[in-house]
Amino acid sequence: MTTTLDHTRFLEDWQQWHAARNDALRQPLGWLSLTALHWLDETPTEFDEAPGIWHTAGDSVVHVRGDETGTYEPVEGAPGLEVEFDGGYVEIIRRTGRFGIRIHDRNAPALAAFTGVPVYEPDTKWVLTGRFEAFDESRTLTTGAVVDGLEHHHSAAGLVRFDHDGSEHTLVAFGEAGGPLRVLFTDATSGVTTYPAARTLDLGDPDENNTVTLDFTRAANLPCAFTDAATCPIAPAENRLPFAVEAGERNPRTSQNPE
Repeated sequence: MTTTLDHTRFLEDWQQWHAARNDALRQPLGWLSLTALHWLDETPTEFDEAPGIWHTAGDSVVHVRGDETGTYEPVEGAPGLEVEFDGGYVEIIRRTGRFGIRIHDRNAPALAAFTGVPVYEPDTKWVLTGRFEAFDESRTLTTGAVVDGLEHHHSAAGLVRFDHDGSEHTLVAFGEAGGPLRVLFTDATSGVTTYPAARTLDLGDPDENNTVTLDFTRAANLPCAFTDAATCPIAPAENRLPFAVEAGERNPRTSQNPE
């Protein structure tokens, strides 16, 4: 079911959301500053973009720079630990038991060239009402990643049911009990006009009737849409919609920015 909205207020709110998205991506050491991802092993290795020598030792990453040695223990799946250098910082990560470093460079070409995320024109027909059905117990749903061999483990809170064009559709919603929900999904635009792996949509908290709003005009790209140095999840098989969601953010690698 489509939600009835004041069109002027809808456009104003959407424009604010879109502007905030662009501002976040313009941050000098954000996702657009990522220029490289290197996986580490026990062999001490130097990289052009990262000062010093890097290697693994058990559950740690060792960094030798001149007379200084640092030992780091990044947490699986968490934001990385940071080691600064003149142009930015090295982010130390752990993904599916593998250790790696990512380079954040404030002079990254993608950051310098960024003019805004390409989007579909916002249309209230893509603001739909859904019903949240919580699982009896939170479940862990495992998905693959845009990097072969990696996995992501999501806390699945329940199902969201909604109608579109006369048919009911279901999405698995991620989130903790009592907290805000989000979904990762693909649709018939994925790999055509939108990024193929997934887009993400925040649903907020269900109301007292377990109603949620699916505002597909705010369907957002994951970081992997902008950089090959991200390790984002792909959408679960349960969340692959059969119709074209011509709303929200488009693929920044192939789309012309309409702004």
